[in-house]
Amino acid sequence: MNRKLLLLPVGIVFFLGSCTMAPEYKRPEAPVPSEWPAGPAYLETRANKSAQPVAEVSWREFITDARLQKIIETALTNNRDLRVTALNVERAKAMYGIGRATLLPSVNAVGSLAKSRVPADLSSTRSTMTSERYDVNLGITSWEIDFFGRLRSLKDKALEEYLATDQASRGAQIMLVSTVTQAYLALAANREALQLVTKTLEAQEATYKMIQKRYDVGMISELDLMRAQSQVEIARGDVARYTQLTAQAENALSLLVASPVPQELLPAQLAGVSPPREISAGLSSELLLRRPDVLAAEHQLKAANANIGAARAAFFPRIALTAFAGTASADLSGLFKSGSGVWTFAPQIMMPIFDARTWFAYDVTKIEKEISVAQYEKAIQSAFREVADALAVKGTVNRQIEAQQSLVDALAIAYRLSESRYTKGIDSYLAVLDAQRSLYSAQQGLIMLRLASINNLVTLYKTLGGGAS
Repeated sequence: MNRKLLLLPVGIVFFLGSCTMAPEYKRPEAPVPSEWPAGPAYLETRANKSAQPVAEVSWREFITDARLQKIIETALTNNRDLRVTALNVERAKAMYGIGRATLLPSVNAVGSLAKSRVPADLSSTRSTMTSERYDVNLGITSWEIDFFGRLRSLKDKALEEYLATDQASRGAQIMLVSTVTQAYLALAANREALQLVTKTLEAQEATYKMIQKRYDVGMISELDLMRAQSQVEIARGDVARYTQLTAQAENALSLLVASPVPQELLPAQLAGVSPPREISAGLSSELLLRRPDVLAAEHQLKAANANIGAARAAFFPRIALTAFAGTASADLSGLFKSGSGVWTFAPQIMMPIFDARTWFAYDVTKIEKEISVAQYEKAIQSAFREVADALAVKGTVNRQIEAQQSLVDALAIAYRLSESRYTKGIDSYLAVLDAQRSLYSAQQGLIMLRLASINNLVTLYKTLGGGAS
């Protein structure tokens, strides 16, 4: 009898294994076009069909620069934000374990001693009595039998929240990889720009000395001398500004890595950084459904859907079971003697009759699901725009770089010609000044465009969800 009594809950657990009152989950239709945008801005991206899909490219394959790979590995190990995210995943996993454990009964062993004294006027024998009772029991206390799936729905909700947190952790890792890469590239661009402005300052100072000599012998006016000096001061200010930007970029990289980055791993200039490998967005926008943030939003939607099941089950009776089997005796030595066995079987049912809060709670779960649907659709729409913007940059930035390079070459020739004409006395120094300013600005613009081109590859990798870690 006792064995049957204790095996009964286990059988009920298996019988009720898949019973919930949650509505059937259906993934909402993606509120974006099935293909990426087309047009002049996307010509180059559509022509590149041989590149490997991003879902198959791990960050170690995507990042080809060996020094940058070492920095990223250090960041993945040390970064505090990523560490907190990983701990949140562990916490969500533990919460799911708690939710799953509520489906199983808690079996407890209880030993007790009870002594009581009854006065003579209350005793049936009209004499003072002292009684003792010893009990040892093994059993279940107030275990809710999940007939209508309330606990199982809450367990499913905890599972989906855990999976959403896990996807958020994956997204945080991809974000950290891309952020460290872009910080590294920004440092490289700033260092290359600092080299440019330093060379420009040296050239301006040499020009100023030459003009100073010509001014001293009365060959030119003071106006030309002041114009030359103004260019020296502008270049000197730029050197100070890019020195500051370089230091700040290095500090930002060290913060992401969570430790000082060895100088031998830092880039000297952007031209010395091996660019990431080419990736493809494919033709279908369905790839967005595999992005970590979109998957996390979908898991949150599934959690809200499961919560509806728990709210529905609250309208139905709850059945709790308490069952004990053991021994009892008035003497400690008689606890385990023959005939001392006892058992208790006490099922309890609670039928809700009226509780207005239950109806409002059910309405809340339905509204929360609609909110989750809207958030899921917004995540897809935001992802589509991010990828489309990155593809637009990818399709046009090379043309911009080619045009900027041609501009730099043309302005370099114009600068040499204007300087030669000024030396021969044909033109004023103003022509040299204009040509020099234009060349300097175009050279800086070329560095920024090259940075934008490489950064956009990283952005595209991030917005497509990255690949395996």
